[in-house]
Amino acid sequence: MKNNPKVEENFLWDQSMRNHFSIAWTLPKLVVSSIVVISIVCIFYTLSFSNASNSSNQELNIIKTFHVIDQEIAPPVSSPKPNPPKKTTLHHIVFGIAASARLWDHRKKYIKLWWKPQQMRGIVWLDKAVKIGIDDHLLPPIKISGDTSKFKYKNPKGHHSAIRISRIVSETLRLGLEDVRWFVMGDDDTFFMPENLVRVLSKYDHNQFYYIGSSSESHLQNINFSYGMAYGGGGFAISYPLAKALAKMQDRCIQRYPGLYGSDDRIHACMAELGVPLTKEPGFHQYDVYGSLLGLLTAHPVAPLVSLHHLDVVEPIFPNVNRVQALQRLKVPINLDSAAVMQQSICYDKTRIWTISISWGYAVQIYRGIFSVREMEMPAKTFLNWYKKADYTSFSFNTRHVSKHVCQKPFVFYLSNALYNKNTNQTASEYVQHQVSNPECKWKMADPSRIERVEVYKKPDPNLWDKPPRRNCCRVSPTKKKGTMVIDVGVCGEDEVIELR
Repeated sequence: MKNNPKVEENFLWDQSMRNHFSIAWTLPKLVVSSIVVISIVCIFYTLSFSNASNSSNQELNIIKTFHVIDQEIAPPVSSPKPNPPKKTTLHHIVFGIAASARLWDHRKKYIKLWWKPQQMRGIVWLDKAVKIGIDDHLLPPIKISGDTSKFKYKNPKGHHSAIRISRIVSETLRLGLEDVRWFVMGDDDTFFMPENLVRVLSKYDHNQFYYIGSSSESHLQNINFSYGMAYGGGGFAISYPLAKALAKMQDRCIQRYPGLYGSDDRIHACMAELGVPLTKEPGFHQYDVYGSLLGLLTAHPVAPLVSLHHLDVVEPIFPNVNRVQALQRLKVPINLDSAAVMQQSICYDKTRIWTISISWGYAVQIYRGIFSVREMEMPAKTFLNWYKKADYTSFSFNTRHVSKHVCQKPFVFYLSNALYNKNTNQTASEYVQHQVSNPECKWKMADPSRIERVEVYKKPDPNLWDKPPRRNCCRVSPTKKKGTMVIDVGVCGEDEVIELR
């Protein structure tokens, strides 16, 4: 078959047109593609530069931030420290003493024993005027309490004077005395140890609300009144800011409690309305007891002795003298080492198998046999409850019975004198046996009655109560003195234990 020239021509034309069209189409496509690629590359580099720039800025900011922080945490320039606050002294305490004109001539003798006119401030508040004695300048100033007749009193067993006494702190505050940190309430038959009072109050921030004291020795008294109430006879302290708050509301408060018995429960009621609880300090002693304080004083708590009360009710603390003479004798060790007065130390004489209890500045007791420390630190019941028909369970603390066995009765040696030796920095206190008739003991052991006197040597420690409370230790020292026992009392040594070894 022959080829058709027409057909071939058409075919070639078609091929030529297709190639032309393909070339024509490919060129713009390449141009567009190139533009797109170039655009993408530009965008990419732009973004990369931007990110790099941001990253550099962030690094710069971080560096700046670290620099600022570094500047902020740089150690501060040392500046002079403010002066520490002055320690509480007797000057910062103002006493409010409740007294009556009827008993003033007798009771003022107790106040003269502990009052220091040149160092202390306070007021005796009386119900009416009294004659001024020759040496009454040795006492605090006297003022007459304000009229309380507008206040209702409805307790059939008490006396309206309770309202007058309850307002003593507020009336003392209104006198406007300067530089006062504490107001201390007491009775005219309260014997204070001022140095120990300062030691106790120094523990507390006087700029805060504080109501400090102690409860009664009688469980029944505390039940009838409150375990949360401070007894004014034993003394209590109120910080200055709390006294200000009390003075503002007390007269309104008193009106709400006409049925209460005394002044202390009225103070307590107002403290409750102010929301302030009692801070207990065991050195304030109400002594709601009768009889001899020997058992209580020879087992005093490990705390400063701050006060004694009911001096006209209990027996003189030393035998064969009156109450004032007994307290005058107690002042001798108080002047030498007030922090240590009545602090109990317990030790053993292992050769003679005796138990020895020392109440420094007051008495030494020697027992035949060995008694545990746990037993010896409990007061022997030489006293009666405020409610005389109550039994031994009516006390607010543990007691132990006085043994009826003739061989287990203690031999008691009372303080006769005390001195300070500045060369040895020691006190030497002498205790003489209190002679009482006792039936003969048949035990085959050393007889403490042959000891006539006990000498106790001790270094004063005015900072005793700046440390955690702990009893001092005592050690029996060898001696060739006939009828004499020599004992050393002091801080317990390392690993020293009160035990018989």
